[in-house]
Amino acid sequence: MSESVSVRCPVCRSEHLYAAPSYPCECGAPVHPALDRHGAPVAVTHQVWDEAWVTVECAVCGRTAQWPQPELGCACGTVLRMPLADGTSPGPEADPAAPAAAPPRRAFQPITIRTARDAVTVAALYLRWLGYQDIRRADQRPPSGIGLAARGLLAQVDPTVRPASPRDVECLWLTAMTESAHCVYFSLAGYTTEARARADSLGVPLFVLDLTGTPQPVNGLADELGA
Repeated sequence: MSESVSVRCPVCRSEHLYAAPSYPCECGAPVHPALDRHGAPVAVTHQVWDEAWVTVECAVCGRTAQWPQPELGCACGTVLRMPLADGTSPGPEADPAAPAAAPPRRAFQPITIRTARDAVTVAALYLRWLGYQDIRRADQRPPSGIGLAARGLLAQVDPTVRPASPRDVECLWLTAMTESAHCVYFSLAGYTTEARARADSLGVPLFVLDLTGTPQPVNGLADELGA
């Protein structure tokens, strides 16, 4: 189990007790980024997808994999990025879609979308195809659509006939930040031009669900996630 460390928010000076989350290695052993007990947390002012992942080595089998950068959401609204001990390195060149190193994936098997339930099912299957496990309903219900969650990820599925707005993207991003998670948006009707621009500035991958059941990337972040 990861050791807890005392963390002080540099903005509001509140004290927190934080332990880095553990993730399952391919061999089944739990792994977690090693925190620097003497380092200071950094307030995150702009999320960059590639910089939000680190390379962690399993102490049991020696495998290395990409995992979310340890972050803590303070009650004042500040997102704190935890300092890491030597040996845990940033991983911008690795595929952030796969929570662990894995053999090449087989082609995604779509299902035809006829109902809102089908759209949610396709999004869940696609996330599992990307490598995320334990897909479940999110604890917090989004303003529109359905929320899905996995370890370190929050997804919103919007099966309505209205293109997603900038507010929809912002609400998803803010909810994900409070849970120290990354996020991804799936929409059946697409996005407004303003929503796309807002997603790019916040680092949110966008997908459109076509009726054949194949998620199509809308922005560069989504291309990277599905590569």
